[in-house]
Amino acid sequence: MIGGIFPVLNKEISSTSTFDRDPPGVKCAGFDLRVFRWTQVMIFAIEEINKDPALLPNISLGYRILNSCASPTNTLRAALTLSSRPEETESSSPCPPAISALIAESGSSQSLAVAGTLGPFQMPVSYFSTCACLSNRAKYPTFFRTIPSDYFQAKALAALVKRFGWQWVGAIQSDNDYGRNGILAFTEEVKKLGVCVAFVGTILRTYSMDKILDVVELIKQSTVKVILAFVPEGDFYPLMKEVVKQNITGIQWIGSEAWITASRPSTSEIYQAFGGALGFVVKKMAIPNLKPFLTGISPYTDPGAAFVRDFWEIIVTDHLQRVNFRNQFGDNVFFDENGDPPASYDVINWQLRDGQVPTSVCSNVCPIGTRKAQIKGKPTCCFDCIPCADGTIANSTADCTPCPQEYWSNDRKDKCIPKTIEFLTYYEPMGIALTVVSLLGATLSLATMTIFIHSRDTPVIKASNSELSCFLLFSLSLCFLCPLTFIGRPTVWTCMLRHTAFGVTFALCVSCVLGKTIVVVTAFKATFPGSKVAGKFGPAQQRIIVCSCTLIQIVICVLWLKLNPPFPDMVFRYSNKKIVLECNTGSEAAFYAVLGYIGLLAIICLVLAFLARKLPDNFNEAKFITFSMLIFCAVWITFIPAYVSSPGKFTVAVEIFAILSSAYGLLICIFAPKCHIILIKPERNTKKHIMGKL
Repeated sequence: MIGGIFPVLNKEISSTSTFDRDPPGVKCAGFDLRVFRWTQVMIFAIEEINKDPALLPNISLGYRILNSCASPTNTLRAALTLSSRPEETESSSPCPPAISALIAESGSSQSLAVAGTLGPFQMPVSYFSTCACLSNRAKYPTFFRTIPSDYFQAKALAALVKRFGWQWVGAIQSDNDYGRNGILAFTEEVKKLGVCVAFVGTILRTYSMDKILDVVELIKQSTVKVILAFVPEGDFYPLMKEVVKQNITGIQWIGSEAWITASRPSTSEIYQAFGGALGFVVKKMAIPNLKPFLTGISPYTDPGAAFVRDFWEIIVTDHLQRVNFRNQFGDNVFFDENGDPPASYDVINWQLRDGQVPTSVCSNVCPIGTRKAQIKGKPTCCFDCIPCADGTIANSTADCTPCPQEYWSNDRKDKCIPKTIEFLTYYEPMGIALTVVSLLGATLSLATMTIFIHSRDTPVIKASNSELSCFLLFSLSLCFLCPLTFIGRPTVWTCMLRHTAFGVTFALCVSCVLGKTIVVVTAFKATFPGSKVAGKFGPAQQRIIVCSCTLIQIVICVLWLKLNPPFPDMVFRYSNKKIVLECNTGSEAAFYAVLGYIGLLAIICLVLAFLARKLPDNFNEAKFITFSMLIFCAVWITFIPAYVSSPGKFTVAVEIFAILSSAYGLLICIFAPKCHIILIKPERNTKKHIMGKL
């Protein structure tokens, strides 16, 4: 007697035949064509053996076939049922002999359970399991199989990877002995060949979709382009569908023999992502006389044949399940998965009024601009309508949705409107005032320069170094024009120009003041007998000081523009309803380096002018430079906290105010006394008066 255990997935086998029983207490879901074919092939093989006297002389084989449900637990129960002597069904019936061999199972996990249990009883076990772990004769001394071990497949797969030069591969295993042992053997082989396994994902047909999606995400996040899937067809198919659904392509798949030739995934849909897959398959060949045997099975010719009657009853049931036709009344007739026909009813309406439909709601539909707020303790149909928060709207939906960053909600909270754009313009009062003051300062500077050039031969002009004075007046006129770049809509060019032009013009301005201060100090030193300082500090040296001090600022500005230049930016933090357009400094370190360098020059000027403030000339220019530098430093010291704390366009206004204040301070303190003497007190414009004692 030979016992057979076959896996049946989601089907049920009836137990009307004495040859066809589930293990006690086991009912599987179904008996399909594939399982029926497997049982008939086994019966065919046994009959072929019995027909050939040369194989087993004077011995006839019988068989018992049970259902394993593809479960290790049920497989073991079926194996123990087959290996034990069954009870007599009738008192007159002889007890059938115990089985001599057991043919089971396709799954490696199931075979491990059976082989480990029946091995000590010297009962041979064989069939379709490929796990290399079953080759351990110490644990499974009676296990024989008709299919190669996965050890050889793992070596072949590793050689295939090495042949194509793949060094970085991923792996997918089934959460059973077949998958785990197969990937373990493959990993050991590829390590010998210098190939790295990036990840190992685990799947099973009974896994939830969340676990399947975790493996999909693992594939998407990895950089591997070659993945080995050592899984059975049933375990792999859910993952294959999800890979196709998420359009994951560009991966070279390598398959084990369990799925590489399976029929279910061999569709045009699956081919989109798995086309070009590589794998190995056990050699197949046609069995003589098998096809006529299978095609000759009929419930009419041999009603008592094993499983035939049960199978045909199930097939009739299957045909009923697929019934779908239109009857003479025009209705579609079919059965759903529960065997129920489509439901169809007529609506009856008792009318007491003229067709008026009553309204029955707990709460009315929320108007636009409001959202539903559930009332505690009330059903979901009862709710309050509360206005949407600022910045959110509700028009066609019951929820408030936030507006995009550059938009804000209107008063009705039903539409997103663009936020107000704010920047300092030429048309607003503050912009007009700053523009007028800037142009006035530039005009006064040029007018003063004209006066100096016209009166260049007078003692006052000669005593104040006319060349440096003209340079200073020219730089002051540029300083007065700088604020014009701060007004108007920020652009890439105006943002780069406003800060660099301000830095360079003020560096030129303060450098000229520094030159004038040094001239005053050296002039005083020259009055001492034997002093040669004045001869060493002539016009050429003065030009060198002005140019070199200005050049340093130019270098700082060039590096600023090269590495991290200012750029126009939209700022949302000042108000929810407006967007402030301003120039982002880019590099704050460069911005403060420009200001710091101007401050350094101003402090040097202040110190030198303070030391020379009491020189014995009637017209001591050092006093005026001292006053101008005090004003300059005071303005820029107070500028920093005001600049940081001012919101929106007022930040630009503060910076313009600082520029204009410091420029006016220099113009008035240094040049107003000279213009007063030239224009109003010409009698004091003499060498004797200039050189007189105070």
